Parts: sequence; structure tokens; C-alpha cells
Amino acid sequence: MISLLQRVREARVEVDGQTIGAIGAGLLVLVCAERGDTEVEADKLLAKLLKLRIFNDDAGKMNRSVQDTGGGLLLVSQFTLAADTSGGNRPSFTQAAAPAEGRRLYDYFVSRARAAHAEVATGEFAADMQVHLVNDGPVTIPLRMVPVVV
Repeated sequence: MISLLQRVREARVEVDGQTIGAIGAGLLVLVCAERGDTEVEADKLLAKLLKLRIFNDDAGKMNRSVQDTGGGLLLVSQFTLAADTSGGNRPSFTQAAAPAEGRRLYDYFVSRARAAHAEVATGEFAADMQVHLVNDGPVTIPLRMVPVVV
């Protein structure tokens, strides 16, 4: 699974002009399931982003996690993170999970996040969304959990 984390002061997602998910300070997480991803990658990604120390402590050092700060999570599905641009000027998305599998893994990821963290808001899978955010820092970090091939 691929994600892009953005430390935010606030973020919201709109669909058809209506806000469907919003948080104050916390993490906006763009999430993409790739072909071959399973619940294992989703669980690893969630564990990593909940513990990643990218929030400032009292000394101004990045030493606190979103769980330490009690910040919100805004989880937004974004299959375009799987874009392959190596073959020309039009991206290929063949590495993204098929829509049904992508939705299943996104829904799983959201349910696990809600079980592990107090404040979780979401976008809408496969919707035309407008994402508004105030990036704090700015701090933007890509995370990728690659399936283990046995």
C-alpha cells in the first residue's frame, strides 16, 4: 500500500459542495491499495503512521506521533498514487488494485484506524473529491508497505 502523509493544521474533504470529512490538527493521509496488497500491508501502514514521530514536542523537535498529540486522521482514497510515469506523458495506473479490491482494502484500513484511534474522518471511495488542507510545516511524507513475496 502507498500513502502520502501530510501534517496539517486542518483539512476537509468535499463531495458535491458538501463537507463529508474534516479534522483539525493531525494527519491527512492519501491511501492507495496496489495489486497484491492484503490486510497485512494495511495493518503495517496503519501501525507506522500512528507511531511516526512527526509532530513537535515542547522543545520544537519532531518527537511526537499523532497518537501522542491526539490529532485527527483524515483518510482519503487516491488510486493515482500508483501512477507509473516511466513510459511517456500519460500515467498508467495498472499497479493500482482493481476497484473492488481497492475499496475492500480501503474500508478495512478505515475500520482498523477507527478501532485504533479516537478521531478518524474519511473521504468517499471513488468520488470526485475536493481536498482542502493547511499543511503544517510543511511536512509531507510518502510511506509504502510492499507485499512480502514468499
